[in-house]
Parts: sequence; C-alpha cells; structure tokens
Amino acid sequence: MKIEKLTEDVFKVTVPGSKTTQHEVTVTDIAYQHLTSGRTTKEELLEFSFKFLLDREPNTSILSQFDITVISQYFPEYDSELLQILT
Repeated sequence: MKIEKLTEDVFKVTVPGSKTTQHEVTVTDIAYQHLTSGRTTKEELLEFSFKFLLDREPNTSILSQFDITVISQYFPEYDSELLQILT
C-alpha cells in the first residue's frame, strides 16, 4: 500500500491486488482529532483504515473517493477498533 499526501487534508492511497486501485481520501484536521485525539499521524490512520477495510472487502469494492468519516457509516465497529489500537 502506498500513501501519498496531495494536500494537508487529501491523500492518494494506492492498493495493490489482482487489480491495483487508487483512492482519494479526505482526512480533515477535525476528523483526524475526533478519530485519534492526535495519537497517531494521518498516514498511520489511513494505513489502519485501509487494513480494516481490506479485512472486510476487496480493494475494488472500496470507494475511489471518500471522507475518512464515512467508514463508520458502513462499518459501525470502525471507531471502537481504532480506539483499541490507539490505547
């Protein structure tokens, strides 16, 4: 997995697989603080988030463009699993 910072809030994540996919993910400072309380970097948050998603669906099913906060709308357990690795 390759994470490339496009702006302060937007990252391009390239996920290899049978078909390599690219995803543009927005991580605002507000969302970042809400999800992590600043206990990790935005890049580490994205790495965890994509591993979390890939455990549940193929990379071709992950939205090509999304805000990091929508993950918990699809997977309610996301926030609690994230908290577990941050503590």
